[in-house]
Amino acid sequence: MERFKAGGASGPAFGACPRSGLATTLTGMNQLKRQLLAGVERWSVGIPCLLCAALLALDAPAQEQRPPAPKPPATLAELRQRLADHLAQPRFAAALWGVKIVSIESGVTILEHNSGKLFTPASNSKLYTVALALDRLGADYRIKTSLYAQARPNPSGTLEGDVIVYGRGDPTINARLHGGSIYQALDPLVGALTNAGVKRIAGDVVADESYFRGPPFGSGWMWDDMEHYYGAEISALTINDNTLQILVQPGPAAGAPCRVSLQPATPWLTLSNRTTTVEQGAPRNLHLYHPLCRNVIYVSGQMPVGGTNYTDDVTVHNPAGLFAWFFREALARRGIQVTGNARSVNWLDREAQPVDYGKLVELGSVASLPMRDLVREVQKPSQNLYTDLLLAHVGEESRTANTSARATSEDLGIRELNRFLGQAGIPPGQVIFEEGSGLSRDNLTTPSATVALLQFMHRHQWGQVYLDALPIAGVDGTLRNRMKDTPAAGNVRAKTGTLRWASSISGHVTTAAGERLLFSLMVNRYSGATSVRGDLDAILTMLAGYTGPTTD
Repeated sequence: MERFKAGGASGPAFGACPRSGLATTLTGMNQLKRQLLAGVERWSVGIPCLLCAALLALDAPAQEQRPPAPKPPATLAELRQRLADHLAQPRFAAALWGVKIVSIESGVTILEHNSGKLFTPASNSKLYTVALALDRLGADYRIKTSLYAQARPNPSGTLEGDVIVYGRGDPTINARLHGGSIYQALDPLVGALTNAGVKRIAGDVVADESYFRGPPFGSGWMWDDMEHYYGAEISALTINDNTLQILVQPGPAAGAPCRVSLQPATPWLTLSNRTTTVEQGAPRNLHLYHPLCRNVIYVSGQMPVGGTNYTDDVTVHNPAGLFAWFFREALARRGIQVTGNARSVNWLDREAQPVDYGKLVELGSVASLPMRDLVREVQKPSQNLYTDLLLAHVGEESRTANTSARATSEDLGIRELNRFLGQAGIPPGQVIFEEGSGLSRDNLTTPSATVALLQFMHRHQWGQVYLDALPIAGVDGTLRNRMKDTPAAGNVRAKTGTLRWASSISGHVTTAAGERLLFSLMVNRYSGATSVRGDLDAILTMLAGYTGPTTD
């Protein structure tokens, strides 16, 4: 998920409506109209007709006066000059631009600017992790979650001992993809147990996330990232994107606390309600604080009587434990009694008490969506958790008997990424990653490397799947509200990336002449008053509208 944290002073409070320039202009126009009307009677007969026309114009809705769109560049030299002029604007003096634009058909480089320098790519990192997953696993690959026990149930349907849910990083067990119901998402796992004849479990429900080794956070993440949904913990047993939705509603009267609840409902996360309902019309001002590695959310602030409900997604600590809680509840709803508790185990627990799953009975399993769908779920919304799950899964699939037992899943995934980049012809030192999603500020890459990756994937067996997963300008994903009503709309397919001082976009665009281009645009260290996204979009709009050839 894109992550942007603005610097400087905060914006207006909830409900604030600053006086706009348009409102000021209309006020002046109304004053002028009153002055003209007061003097009409002193004017000759013919003059008021002119005044009527003027007054009608004043009564007409104010129209924003936009300068006419510049004529698209007609030659390659003109295109290059306009692009260079755009990058050379004085407001970018302290920023660092990196650009590479190449024609697929001719191989001509349209523009290079700092293309060999290392930049923070933000979520452009996902282009690399998704390419790795498709290359190593294939578009039809599915991630399996298994149900294990010491033995099969007895003739009466009782399973003696624990049932173990063993995850391998399936991200799709969530309410969003299952009609809004977490229990519908868990139903295939419950069905696998009933198909195995299980009617009662005389033991615990154990959520085993030990397939992934290492901490639950990506390397280089900032501590405050983990307060937000885009910094959810990484777990081989992921449920509901490892988040819950918090709902805050005003109380019945001023002075009463607000009503605070979770969806889906669970006691796994504790809510400390420190809110107050205030008089109707007062501003809403709410704050959520989630201490690291604790399952408590402090909710403070105020909401007015009759105010609009507030919702936000919050992360949970130990998502495998939450998985166990929801799965036990799902079993109970299907009439399967569990006499024991719901608990979780991780890789450290399995180091202390190893389990040989080859000697257990697999009662059943469920599979994720195929990789062709998973990469779409990563790229369109820029989903951080899913990306790091794919990296960890690729890492574990590459683990061998002679791999160091202390190597984390993330370490192995990065090692495999570096091997893949060599196969793609990208020189060492042009891509320096430590995690998969781009949330780390220490991930580094060059525009040249990113374009080389796009070129490699254009020729790849799964190149069309890779392309189809990208957001489309003005249509969907993180580009749905960008470049609308321009030649780039429905044309540009690209991955975005946003951190506080970094903005990037890389992908495909077709010119008005029908020529396909690959591009990587990156801006670091820009702290202007306005977002640099408009400048990135302006470049892509210029490319999409270009009518000339890409050869001199």
